[in-house]
Amino acid sequence: MITIRADLARAGEALAEAAGLALPDPTGLTTDGSRMLGWMSPDELLLILPALDRDEAQHALTQALMGEHGLVVDVSDARAVFDVIGLHAADVIAKLAPVDAARLPEGRLRRTRLAQTAAAIWRIPGGFRVTGFRSTADYLQLILTNAALPGSGLAPR
Repeated sequence: MITIRADLARAGEALAEAAGLALPDPTGLTTDGSRMLGWMSPDELLLILPALDRDEAQHALTQALMGEHGLVVDVSDARAVFDVIGLHAADVIAKLAPVDAARLPEGRLRRTRLAQTAAAIWRIPGGFRVTGFRSTADYLQLILTNAALPGSGLAPR
């Protein structure tokens, strides 16, 4: 995972070219199957790619920002990733976040909170991918596990 911070109005297209993906719309994701570029905020993108491609991508992104105020940082070790898969995956997310995960469209990324910690959520086949700070990984694992326990379903609507 590489975090990219820059003025996207000025450098967005050059960064997208360096990443090898189209610049996503606000709250959007673009992917080619092995790489994903996600819009995190008006001045932040997140590039997820195979570890073997990291050094080359960091170099290309840094070059794309030459002459611009920006930042390109490998944050892989600072993040924890969880997959929430299954028939009730949206319910697990709904118990923890103010997000109607069942209505989160494909190709969209949602930054939110899971209980008391920051997270990003997007759809994957069969459910959702959740990423948060590694410093809260144990907490995220605990709350996701508890929210998925049998008998912990949502109240009828």
